[in-house]
Amino acid sequence: MKQLAQKSMLALLFMFLATFSNSVLAQKEKKQKDYYLIKVYHCKSSDQVNMVNDYLEKAYLPALHQHGCEKIGVFTRYDNDTATDKRVYVFIPNTSVKNLLLQDDVLLKDANLQKNGAVYLQAAYNMPPYQRIETIVLRAFKDHPLFALPKLTGPLTERIYELRSYEGSNETFYRQKVKMFNEGGEISIFKNLNFNAVFYAEVLSGCHMPDLMYMTTFNNMADRDAHWKAFGDSPAWKTLSALPEYQHTVSTANIYLLHPTGFSDF
Repeated sequence: MKQLAQKSMLALLFMFLATFSNSVLAQKEKKQKDYYLIKVYHCKSSDQVNMVNDYLEKAYLPALHQHGCEKIGVFTRYDNDTATDKRVYVFIPNTSVKNLLLQDDVLLKDANLQKNGAVYLQAAYNMPPYQRIETIVLRAFKDHPLFALPKLTGPLTERIYELRSYEGSNETFYRQKVKMFNEGGEISIFKNLNFNAVFYAEVLSGCHMPDLMYMTTFNNMADRDAHWKAFGDSPAWKTLSALPEYQHTVSTANIYLLHPTGFSDF
């Protein structure tokens, strides 16, 4: 009887530890950061842009949705009509970096994607749908761990989504800029001024390293200009940007003004 009681106590202890462990894991999952994949299609003509968009709308996004990926953003350059390097941007969020990296392996086995994307996938070698695809992998900042859908009221066709990339001259200066956004409070300034940020994130893999990226959104160009003026005039920003520890943290700033496509999820 004594041995039976001991076994029962051990069984209860193991059940408690298992339940506690699962609870801890659940809490960690709640606190985890998003990962993002940005695919940039570089095109030389409007025909290529149209072919890429047709594939994304009819094949790629439906396949992503079918496999559980939601809220995919698709954008084109604001000046695509006149730009030499015409671009289409695809923003894909996920809680797992592994899933982001392996998702195309899964999608390309999808029969519907193969059927609906045949024109794109079977394009002749001398009539490619794009010049190159650039892939960027990102991890959300700790003070903005999950991406957010913009709360805009303007027509979709007039909206401006601003993607910014801040490169650092080395890892030390780059880390200081990341700190400026988080501990320094730059994210809070954007939030207080209603910049409707979709994400702030560190670039884990990309063409320009070290690098961070973030996206803010506006109803139209006038709204965008007004917000940035308010940011520049903000006493909080003037104080923060004057601190010695945050000087020279950005060596190259790239600004991309984008329009959401008619089939983008946001």
